Amino acid sequence: MEEKMEIGSKNIALLIDAENISPKYIEIIIDEANKYGKINYRRVYGDWTTPQLNPWKDKINEFGLTPVQQYAYTSGKNISDFTLIIDAMDILYTNKVNSFCIVSSDSDFTKLVTRLREDNMFVFGMGESKTPIALVNSCETFSYLDKMLAAEEEEENKKKKTKTNGKKATVNQKNESSITPLNRVKSELKNIINSNLEDDGWAYWSLIAQLLQKKFPGFHPRNYGQNIRPLAFFQKMKDFEVKKQNTVIYIRNK
Repeated sequence: MEEKMEIGSKNIALLIDAENISPKYIEIIIDEANKYGKINYRRVYGDWTTPQLNPWKDKINEFGLTPVQQYAYTSGKNISDFTLIIDAMDILYTNKVNSFCIVSSDSDFTKLVTRLREDNMFVFGMGESKTPIALVNSCETFSYLDKMLAAEEEEENKKKKTKTNGKKATVNQKNESSITPLNRVKSELKNIINSNLEDDGWAYWSLIAQLLQKKFPGFHPRNYGQNIRPLAFFQKMKDFEVKKQNTVIYIRNK
């Protein structure tokens, strides 16, 4: 949840698994990473001799990416995983960055994220909603690219005054999705609020937002069809009350 982040304070190594991520997301990836600071490394991994990665080649020059070649010595295995992991550890020991952005929906990177965080690295992830929950929860925060793209396309449609049937956007919660059901998010939020109430019966929203993100690193209202800030998202629900005193925002359960 964006309220927590120190915008612009990170030196970032952006590492993209091209064999797992579509190039259609690259602009979103760069924009999202830029929110956290300066992107020192922009590396994208894959076997560039294969036609499957041809759509990525135009994006490499456009967005200043460095392609890293890894031949697939064994069929059926995403060999670029190993190269990305080795590079990440090499970058770690240069001491030139304090943050990593791992872009993949592959759970094989879970151990890498855990290892980087052991060295006090800030690690945020990006991938599709099919990303296994183990990888999502290992990151400080995780962005679902397919939901972000859908939200952008919806905004574009509104600007173009595209006719709709008036129905609200819904989330396709299939079994392969790691997006947490909204009912569980609401339930956990209520518990977090109750555990952090001040004497006057209200809780600091800044604290609640941080604790909720730690619980659900992949949470964002766009996952549920509303591309708004988390506070506004919960404020619209009948379950919560919000108030503001000077510059401090408070929340409590109704």
